[in-house]
Amino acid sequence: MDSYKQNYIGGQWVDSIGGTPHQVINPATEEPVTEIVLGTAADVDAAVAAAKEAFKTFSQTTREERLELLGRIVEEYKKRIPDIAKSMAGEMGAPVSFGVAAQAPAGLGGFLGTIAALKDFKFSEQQGANLIVYEPIGVVGMITPWNWPVNQIALKVAPALAGGNTMVLKPSEECPGNAAILAEIMDAAGVPPGVFNLVQGDGPTVGNAISSHPGIDMVSFTGSTRAGVLVAKAAADTVKRVHQELGGKSPNLVLPGADLEKVLPPTVAGVMVNTGQSCIAPTRVLVHKDQSDDAIRVVKGIVEGTKVGDPMEEGGHIGPVVNKTQYDKIQGLIQSAIDEGATLETGGTDLPTGVNRGYYIKPTLFSGVTRDMRIAREEVFGPVVTLMNYDTLDEAVEIANDTEYGLSSVISGDPAEAAKVAPKLRAGMVAINSWGPAPGAPFGGYKQSGNGREGGVYGLRDFMEMKSISGL
Repeated sequence: MDSYKQNYIGGQWVDSIGGTPHQVINPATEEPVTEIVLGTAADVDAAVAAAKEAFKTFSQTTREERLELLGRIVEEYKKRIPDIAKSMAGEMGAPVSFGVAAQAPAGLGGFLGTIAALKDFKFSEQQGANLIVYEPIGVVGMITPWNWPVNQIALKVAPALAGGNTMVLKPSEECPGNAAILAEIMDAAGVPPGVFNLVQGDGPTVGNAISSHPGIDMVSFTGSTRAGVLVAKAAADTVKRVHQELGGKSPNLVLPGADLEKVLPPTVAGVMVNTGQSCIAPTRVLVHKDQSDDAIRVVKGIVEGTKVGDPMEEGGHIGPVVNKTQYDKIQGLIQSAIDEGATLETGGTDLPTGVNRGYYIKPTLFSGVTRDMRIAREEVFGPVVTLMNYDTLDEAVEIANDTEYGLSSVISGDPAEAAKVAPKLRAGMVAINSWGPAPGAPFGGYKQSGNGREGGVYGLRDFMEMKSISGL
């Protein structure tokens, strides 16, 4: 069992001040895999004090100094990719092959993308008689999720560093090992003491202490909309910047007459990848009624072709979902779709073939789903595809937008026709014949999917303050 019982504060590994032991359960074996200590508000106080002290000097570093530091982090990160992948496989069930090929490199990409943005970033610009400058915002509190854990950490840590900020990170207690490894990377890369601080813990204690702390100037949160609301409320009294990437219920709008055999495999894959545990997974496949039967056939083939297996084994299979709470939620949503009259084409509530323990979900497809059903409205976060029919393209757009979320949308079909539809979709990102985010493009959403953006120059800008200087 991996053990990460200390926090990283002020450049040192230190014991928690009154924390409580916590075991992470391996979702494939249902047995303990990692032990940490859940921190306290006192730990956050210590981390903030270290960050505030470090800000005095780190905020004054040059672009070149930060680029050099980020470059050293990248080199140290590359050495630890196998360790990060193994840690995630044990704690949240992402197969090691996927961890090495996608999960861990996604975090590396966050640093590389920030380096590219920093090289050309304009820290000042003249507007008439005024000078507009971008400056470090201060101490940034970061609260990150378990589903793409090191990626979401990197998309906060990298731009915060690039902007000259210092930080306090609370990773998910469901998948804490990768964050501890990142702290080791930061230490090895020579990040100055107090610039990066790690406090392990849960949301109600450490997360709330970060959100409400008067010494933290900005809180950046990725997670559920429900938890995001709590973060915003806790932050309100100190009027700090609240930066959020929250839930999603992404549509996959298949244009009338699209070549289903061609366009559906790369987009439906987004519901299977990472066992469906992606906030931008395009779970609502909207298809013209005349192509309904063909769509069922094509998507059923994709879903049934998705293999499920042990995350510690090499291969292209998917693993379990992260924990029993998520497992029970997904099973409940699958059962609700059956009860509400959707047609179960494949999958269901049984364990996958060859599995007798663990939080595994059988890849599932429903057809005949209507927009009033729970499974069409609630974020599933599992390998479950829903097929919905439409009569006209205007109706398809209406269905696509009929959600409280607005993180991402997918359009499958002719790119020229998709370009006409994209402006009508109320989402922060629109991917055509693909489901993943574009490297360097702003990542974030409309409506209850959050505020602010991550990635590239837009992410860097969100982690900085803007000042106008007049009378020069």
